[in-house]
Amino acid sequence: MTGRTGLEGFGPSVRYAVVAKSVHGIEDTLVAIWILNRQRRLGIDAYRHPQFLTTVGELAQEYLDPDLRIVDATVFLQLGENGYRVESGWETYCAGHIPGAAFMDLIQAFSDTSTGLGFSRLGPEALAEALGALGISPGHRVVIYSSGHVMWATRAWWLLRYAGHEDVAVLDGGLEAWLAANQPVATDRPSWPPQTYRASPRPELFVDKDEVARSMSASDVCTINALSPEVYAGTGAMHYGRRGHIPGSLNLHYDALLENGCFKSAPALRDELQAQGLLDAKRVIAYCGGGISATVDGFACQLLGQEAVAVYDGSMAEWVRDASMPLTTGAQP
Repeated sequence: MTGRTGLEGFGPSVRYAVVAKSVHGIEDTLVAIWILNRQRRLGIDAYRHPQFLTTVGELAQEYLDPDLRIVDATVFLQLGENGYRVESGWETYCAGHIPGAAFMDLIQAFSDTSTGLGFSRLGPEALAEALGALGISPGHRVVIYSSGHVMWATRAWWLLRYAGHEDVAVLDGGLEAWLAANQPVATDRPSWPPQTYRASPRPELFVDKDEVARSMSASDVCTINALSPEVYAGTGAMHYGRRGHIPGSLNLHYDALLENGCFKSAPALRDELQAQGLLDAKRVIAYCGGGISATVDGFACQLLGQEAVAVYDGSMAEWVRDASMPLTTGAQP
C-alpha cells in the first residue's frame, strides 16, 4: 500500500493496524470502530473531526514515536496599564515540557513582525521555511500544546492547516492535563533535523480587512467576535484604542467553548455554536484582538464539521487603526 492512507490524524497503532489489514473494505470498518471507541472513551457524541483533538491518554501511547513532532507553542499575555503585552513561553518550556517536545516561537519565528500588529501570519513560503527549520515536514504527525491558554495551540494549529498540513492535532487540556495525569516531563531542549517543507496553502483560512468590510452586508456570512462580552460591547476597561465591535458581528467568547481548560463535549459545543448560527452559516469569519483567540472559535467550528470558516488575522488591532472602519457598541450586533 503506497501514498497517504487518510488515517494520518490517528495514532500510530491505529494507522499501522489499518494499513496491515486494509483489504475488502476492512479499513473503513476499523476506522469507524476506532472513532466510536474514542467517542465512548471521551464521553462525546460525535465530533465530526475527532482527529483534530488528541487526549493525554492517546499522546502517552505515542509520544516516544520518533516520527511524531510534539510542539510547545506557549505564549503568555500579561495585562498592563496600556493593554496586554506578550511574554514568550520559552522559560516555562525549559523548566518542564512533554518529553520530546520542541518549542515553537509564535512571537518571532512564526509571525510577520514587520506589520506592527503583533501576530500577523507569515506568507506561505516563509511559513514553510519556518516549519522546515523547526524540523517538521508535511509527512510528520504533529501534536501541539500550550502550558497556558489553549488559544496558542489553536493558533499554531491554524497556521499548520494554512500551510496545508493534514496530520496535526491539539492536545486537549494542554500541559496542565498532562501533569494532572502524572505523565513525565523533561527539561532538555531537543531539536530535529531541518526539513524541506513544501506547503500546499489554504488561503481560505484567513481573510483581510477588505473582505471583512465587504462581509458586513453579506447575509450568508456569519462574523463572530471571540472576545469577552464586555470588550465586545465596549463597556469593559480593556479595549483596542476604539471601543466596540465590527457592525453586524455576533459574540461568542472563546472561553464559553471550554470547560476546565478542555474543549466541551460535542453536544455542549454544538449548542454554543448553533446558538449563534455558526454551524449552518455558508461562511464564518472569526475575529478577536489579534487573530489568536479567534482560532479557538474557528477550531471548534472545524471540530464539529463547519469547514467554511476563516480567521481575520489583523482583527481589532488592525481594524481600529483605520478611522474609516466603523464600530458599534452595546450588546447587540
